[in-house]
Amino acid sequence: MTRSPATPQHSERPPLTVYLASPRGFCAGVDRAIQIVELALEKYGAPVYVRHAIVHNRYVVESLEAKGAVFVEELDEIPVSDAPIVFSAHGVPKSVPADARNRRMFVLDATCPLVSKVHIEAERLFDRGHEILLIGHAGHPEVIGTTGQLPPGAVKLIETSEDAARFTPNDTSKLAVITQTTLSVDDTREILSVLQRRFPDIVVPRTDDICYATTNRQDAVKRIAPQCDRMVIVGSPNSSNSLRLVEVAQRAGCPRAMLVERSSEIDWREFESIRSLGVTAGASAPEVLVDSIINAFAERFDLAVQTVTTTEETVTFKLPRPLRDTTAA
Repeated sequence: MTRSPATPQHSERPPLTVYLASPRGFCAGVDRAIQIVELALEKYGAPVYVRHAIVHNRYVVESLEAKGAVFVEELDEIPVSDAPIVFSAHGVPKSVPADARNRRMFVLDATCPLVSKVHIEAERLFDRGHEILLIGHAGHPEVIGTTGQLPPGAVKLIETSEDAARFTPNDTSKLAVITQTTLSVDDTREILSVLQRRFPDIVVPRTDDICYATTNRQDAVKRIAPQCDRMVIVGSPNSSNSLRLVEVAQRAGCPRAMLVERSSEIDWREFESIRSLGVTAGASAPEVLVDSIINAFAERFDLAVQTVTTTEETVTFKLPRPLRDTTAA
């Protein structure tokens, strides 16, 4: 007589403690940008054109495309119509809204207000005769947008401490620095230290240009990283703030941190025999992706999830005036 196997009394999955960082995921600027596209679709109907990815997350972009958003890189890709055109959260050079006005386009600007603050500061410093240094990453849309607020050549890009050590200003008494909002807090502090040591009169931002959400997510990672055998950062490979979280986790003591866009991308060989896992998400990654990754681990491990909160975020930003009377369905 054949007997059925006995039902195990205890889980055969290995135990795994998951430290879930908080804050994580969407920041106020990203949330506002996505809302702008969704509300524009609700109020004006499809299509709504978006110049560049609204935020750097493929899942978000694909979700909005399914609702009727059309993503383009340049305005000349948009046919003549009355459809709204949304500028992405990263900001755009001044030439772009000027071109849109010339074409009589209806624009909804989703630039993060904290990025706009850097734009305003750059113009103010330039108008006062300062040579402007921008700490940031070459080719990033935010850097392109910020340098594009001023005449060509007016902004010098500083990417590393080595750049800061080599830079030769036109006039050391008329030098000012601004930064991209999504940088590593520690790297930026190091670069600023080099510049201030070399140029004691340099004008630095009155308040940190690195946004509150970038700082908060890095602080949360620093808190949990030393306890983790591995860390998963949920985010896209073109997301600057997500890439910085990977770097921060490894510097803070986690032996290995990986950027994962979706649960299907997880290389399970990296997680054999681990006992602790840290999980967080970049500011452009939705919580649904975090949930899917935790669920994927739950299928293979007996999870004990602990949320580690370092601060509470209450920041919100106003929508553009044409959308303030619209409620998302």
